[in-house]
Parts: sequence; structure tokens; C-alpha cells
Amino acid sequence: MQEEPLDPFAGDPTDPTSALEDDGPGRGAQPLTAEERQDVLDDLADLDVYEALLTARDIRGLVVDCEDCRVPHYFAWDLLRANLQHLLVAGRTRVHEPAFDPDPAEYVTWEYARGYADGMQDAVEDADDPDA
Repeated sequence: MQEEPLDPFAGDPTDPTSALEDDGPGRGAQPLTAEERQDVLDDLADLDVYEALLTARDIRGLVVDCEDCRVPHYFAWDLLRANLQHLLVAGRTRVHEPAFDPDPAEYVTWEYARGYADGMQDAVEDADDPDA
């Protein structure tokens, strides 16, 4: 028999979480379309490449400008990967808060990471092409 998690505010009319939606998989959110799901899977694959290339350059993760709160959010590689995987399962992103005192020099944008990866791929292809 599986026990339900203990809720210390069960039945409390002043429950501070009462306005939040249930965060379980498939609850409170529309499932991703096939195209949205593929976009997230592509982002996860890209993330692996970016991490492999940029960790060696002391980059800790990516910075994302949040449309909701208009504050940049700094995500370490593992946290961003977990958030994308959660999006695949739950159909929405997690509640988020800005990181505590991140060093912006240790994070890059998706666009920078994509450009860096493209540049590295071009350099490898040029090195492999004897006519270049």
C-alpha cells in the first residue's frame, strides 16, 4: 500500500499553497504538441553538446531571459536539463526563482552556445577538408 505524502496544511483554509495547481504529471497543463515535444527533445540534445563544449571553458550553464518576470535566470546544466525533462512529462515548466548571486560571466545565452557549437563544427569540418 502506497501512502500519500503528508500535507501539513491539509484542511487548513489559510494553506499558502492553495492557489497553486497540482504539479503532478499531466495535471493542470495541456500535453505538448508533437512539434513542441520535438523542440524540447532537440533542446535536450543541443544542451548535451553545449555542456560538453562549454564546460571546458568554465561556463556553468545558460542564462534565459524570463518573459514572466523580466529577470534573467541562470541555469546550471543539470538544472536546465531537469527542467526540460519536466516539461516533457508535465507539459509546463516548473515554478522558478532567480538564482542566488550568480556570476554572469559563468553563463551564456542559448544563442551564444549555438553559435559557439556551430563555429566548432565548422572548424572541425575545415580541418578535415584538405582543399580548405
